[in-house]
Amino acid sequence: MQIIQARGLIKEFPYQGDAVHALRGVDLTVARGEHVAVVGPSGCGKSTLLNVLAGIEPPTRGSVELLGEAVYALDEGRRSALRLRKVGFIFQRFHLLAVLTAAENVELPMAEAGVPRGERRQRARELLEYVGLGHRVTHRPPHLSGGEQQRVAIARALANRPEIVFADEPTGELDRRTGDEIITLFERLNADGTTLVIVTHDPHVAQRAGRRVEMADGLVVRDGGPEAGPASHPPHPA
Repeated sequence: MQIIQARGLIKEFPYQGDAVHALRGVDLTVARGEHVAVVGPSGCGKSTLLNVLAGIEPPTRGSVELLGEAVYALDEGRRSALRLRKVGFIFQRFHLLAVLTAAENVELPMAEAGVPRGERRQRARELLEYVGLGHRVTHRPPHLSGGEQQRVAIARALANRPEIVFADEPTGELDRRTGDEIITLFERLNADGTTLVIVTHDPHVAQRAGRRVEMADGLVVRDGGPEAGPASHPPHPA
C-alpha cells in the first residue's frame, strides 16, 4: 500500500524579483513500512521535498496524497489535524522547549490532540523508556546531551502513534557514535512498523536505510536501494 504519492512537485521561492526553483518536477511514492533516505548536496531541495511531503509547505504546483488524503486539497485546519494525529516530524536541532521536562515535551502533541492528562503522562513515560531515557523523565533539555535531546524529540514525534515519521538531518548535530545510536533506534522503529522518510547528507545514514533516493538541482536523479541493507533488529513494542 502506498502511504505517499507525490506527482509533479514544483516549488518556487520568490527572490529579488525572480524565483528560486527548489523542486523542478518531483514524482515519488513511498510504500507503508519503508525506510527511505533522501540524499544529495546542500541546496538540492531535499529538505523542501520533506516539508512538502509532510504537509508543511504547499508546493507551487503538483499534488501529494498522504495516507489516502489529497493533502493540499484540505484546508489548513484539517491539514494540521492530519499532521498532528498521523505524522511525526523530527528536526535536526531538536526544537524542544527548554522550560519543560523531557516528559512534558513528549506530552505536548498529546495535549494538543486532547488526550486525557493521565493517559498522556503514562504514554510519555513509556516512550521515554522506549528510547532509553526512562531515567531522564524529569530532566530539562539544557541538562541533556545532544543525543538525549534527539531521543526526546523522537519520543515526542511518536506521541500520537503516527503512521509515518519524517526526519530532517536527525544526526546532523551529533557525533558519529551518538548518530549511530539514533539510527539504530530508527531501525527499531521501522522494524516495529513505522514508515520512515529521512533527509540526510551522511552516506553512512543512507546506507542503513532500505531505500535511497538521490536528489540534485531539485530533481530525483536516482531511486534505488542502498549499497548495503539495513541491520536486522528484533521488534520492540512502541
